[in-house]
Amino acid sequence: MLRLQPTLPTRYREASEDTLQSWIKAAREQLGEDLILLGHHYQREEVYRWADATGDSFKLAQYAAKNPSVKWIVFLGVHFMAESADILTRADQSVILPDLNAGCSMADMAAIEEVEECWEVIENTTDISRVVPITYMNSSAAIKAFVGRNGGAVCTSSNCRAVLEWALSRGDKVLFIPDQHLGRNTARAMGLTDEALWNPRLPNGGLDERSIKEATIVLWKGHCSVHQRFTPQMVADFRERHPGGQVIVHPECANEVVEMADQIGSTEGIKKIIGEADPGSIWGVGTEIHLVSRMSTEFAEQGKIVESLDPIVCPCSTMFRIDAAHLAWCLDALVRGDAINQIVVDPTTAADARVALERMLSIT
Repeated sequence: MLRLQPTLPTRYREASEDTLQSWIKAAREQLGEDLILLGHHYQREEVYRWADATGDSFKLAQYAAKNPSVKWIVFLGVHFMAESADILTRADQSVILPDLNAGCSMADMAAIEEVEECWEVIENTTDISRVVPITYMNSSAAIKAFVGRNGGAVCTSSNCRAVLEWALSRGDKVLFIPDQHLGRNTARAMGLTDEALWNPRLPNGGLDERSIKEATIVLWKGHCSVHQRFTPQMVADFRERHPGGQVIVHPECANEVVEMADQIGSTEGIKKIIGEADPGSIWGVGTEIHLVSRMSTEFAEQGKIVESLDPIVCPCSTMFRIDAAHLAWCLDALVRGDAINQIVVDPTTAADARVALERMLSIT
């Protein structure tokens, strides 16, 4: 989704990397304790290095919420992450996204109007009071609010099973938005195979009445463009190169890849598992290249080999957008008291979305 990021002033576009880094350093020093920088694992090193806290999206939003005295929160991530931070922080705090075009293609695959239309079709087909909507953290504030209003909850890649178990203790059917792969992988790990795939581009999602009625989990046809690149052949090729190596992949990968992997983990989980592994171990990783490259460098001194399963190495085009020029630009603006690119979730949407997030926390 294009969010019309204005063109950077010439001084930032033409500045050298060293100059940009010196501007960032100077602005940080001037802003002092009024500022925190949050860095998602998938960010470029040129901005990630400045983060006060690093991690996955919800961990960072929670970190922001635990710092109520901070005036400016600059999120080195994407739009839905900044929204979650705004939902969880105080009204007098400002959340800034250095590049408005930093988004998530998966989150953009589920528009609120499409989800409401899907819900209406399901309501006309079955007892809607027995359907629990669950949305992955990688979704807009509007969809989190929809889930909150309709008795559902948010989930992360690490707590998805617990949230699905909670949902099925309250109803007979789950609508899972927007990542089909996380939903499918988690459901199948629970022994559930009666699924239906809702395609928002087709009338009635491409499903007939019987399919909707018989499905325990209705999966939204969304995916992560990076994680969907990993294939069974890539796993096989890695094992041929490294017979003693281990494969670890993100649960946003396709089911056939997840089934071949030795371990599955969220971004935080992957980093923790490899970090605690034996020195000299070899890992083929199915997730975004910036995290893989960072781990390769970090764990090299322990003799560990960490490489991407994907030989072409395709970074996420939207996660990759925030660079040193955008960070320097927005920090200089904050020094002047100007909150450029502030992300604001309206109070009603924020309140409903907070309900869905708090349900998740109460479950897990």
